[in-house]
Amino acid sequence: MRILVVEDEKKLANFIKHGLEEERYIVEIAYNGEQGLEMAMNNEYDAILLDVMLPGRDGFSILQELRKAGIKVPIMMLTARGATEDRVMGLDLGADDYLPKPFSFEELAARLRSILRRSAPEKTTKLQCGDLILDTITHFAYRGGKEIELTTKEYALLEYLMRNKNRIVSRSNILQHVWRHSFDPESNIIDVYIKRLREKIEFDPSQPQLIQSIRGVGYRIREVEENKSNES
Repeated sequence: MRILVVEDEKKLANFIKHGLEEERYIVEIAYNGEQGLEMAMNNEYDAILLDVMLPGRDGFSILQELRKAGIKVPIMMLTARGATEDRVMGLDLGADDYLPKPFSFEELAARLRSILRRSAPEKTTKLQCGDLILDTITHFAYRGGKEIELTTKEYALLEYLMRNKNRIVSRSNILQHVWRHSFDPESNIIDVYIKRLREKIEFDPSQPQLIQSIRGVGYRIREVEENKSNES
């Protein structure tokens, strides 16, 4: 899942980023209000952690702008201002939760999981392809009932593939959604991580192969019956 952190205290922002990445979230940071608003308006996030007191534009005005634009992404306000009227204002403007500073990372992570669950009550938190199951809240993966341990990037890659199950995704799309950096076109980073995923989720030779290489295009994860002649 992709999280935007809008926080001008760089030490705190990087602390949150590091902690969430250990929880296998993909995290981006904006250090001021204008940048945060622009990123939130032009990218898709699963949740936003939004500081109230920001340079350039405060969190309340960003929240209000996003809700006016019809952006329904879950938003948790972070602030040192713990007055009741501030909490009421944030919730009335459309915030999903309000966490006063200082806070423990454990509480932030728990509250984030909570708003993610509440934000999509009609949708399952589990992605499935054949007997492979990925829980997007707990970040656990299972195949045939066996738990699979994944690194942050392995999880992000598998989640992206499973959200696009039975669809071919290009190498450039994978780079954009999983790494979001420009790599040398000759880099084999995707191939390395695909190989690692295959070793972990296709550990039993008797199980069908789920991740397919599409020659000259990219990759896809597919149900067993989707085997095609141009795949390897």
